[in-house]
Amino acid sequence: MRPAAMLTAAIIPAAAVAALLALPAQAQDAAAGERVFKIQCSACHTVQPGKNLVGPSLHGVFGRTTGQVAGFRYTEANRNAKLTLDAETLDRYLTDPRGTIPGTSMAYAGVKDATQRKNLIAYLETLK
Repeated sequence: MRPAAMLTAAIIPAAAVAALLALPAQAQDAAAGERVFKIQCSACHTVQPGKNLVGPSLHGVFGRTTGQVAGFRYTEANRNAKLTLDAETLDRYLTDPRGTIPGTSMAYAGVKDATQRKNLIAYLETLK
């Protein structure tokens, strides 16, 4: 192989790797978040409007204030927390529900994997 060809053969893969490394962190994936929801949340929550299970419906959860789903019996802690469930608050809450709202009845320990949590939040944002 000629020196110029060898150089080209080395540069192209190196440039491809550099381009991949320059990309921003992986975007949130709502489809992956739906899978997280089905595995970790759907035993207690539904996404159907007006249908509560052990936990309240999560339809329209994004932007909602804590403790506000009609027909669901919240703890006093949830009713009084008055947190707006945006991406930042949901991230904190889904990491540690009881640490975020002490006195909540949500027994779930939280989504510890940051990627799963961000994907779940992306999915919850689609439930409008």
